[in-house]
Amino acid sequence: MALPANPKLMSIRTFLKKKAELPPSHRLVFTNGCFDILHPGHVDLLARARALGDSLVLGLNSDESVKRLGKGDDRPLNTQEERAFVLAGLACVDCIIVFHESTPLELIKAVRPQVLVKGGDWTPEAIVGREVVEQSGGVVRSLPLLPGYSTTGFVARIRKGGVKEEG
Repeated sequence: MALPANPKLMSIRTFLKKKAELPPSHRLVFTNGCFDILHPGHVDLLARARALGDSLVLGLNSDESVKRLGKGDDRPLNTQEERAFVLAGLACVDCIIVFHESTPLELIKAVRPQVLVKGGDWTPEAIVGREVVEQSGGVVRSLPLLPGYSTTGFVARIRKGGVKEEG
C-alpha cells in the first residue's frame, strides 16, 4: 500500500524555490542522518535543532547511502519513503530532502543554512559542511545526545529479544 502524500518531502529544486520566498532574516537550520528507527534521542535532537532557528531542513540519507555507511547488511530497516513519512509527522521538521551521496556536503552547499547541527557524537571540527557554513557567516553546533538511545542499540536489543532496562 502506498503512503499518503508527504508535503514536507521535496527535491532540492523545490526547496530552493521555497527558500527564495523567505525573508532575508529567516534563520535556516540543517541537520542530517539516516533516522532508520525514530526514537526519543532523534526527537530530542531534532526539536533542539529546530529551536536554533526559524525552520529545520533535514537531509535524509537515501537507502543506498545508508547501505554505504556500513550499518549492516539489513539496514536500513525502513525505506527512505517510510523514514521521510515518519519524520514529516514531527512538528519540528519543516522540510526533508533525500540525498544519495555518502555525505551531505553537496546538499549543504545547495541549502546554505545559517546553522548546521549534528549530535554530540560529532565534534564540530568533524561535521561535514562546517567550512561551507562558517565561511558564509553561519554557526555549527554539536548538541549533546539524550543518553541511552541509538538505533544500533535498539536493533541489538530486538535481536536479543530484550527490553531496555531502566537506569
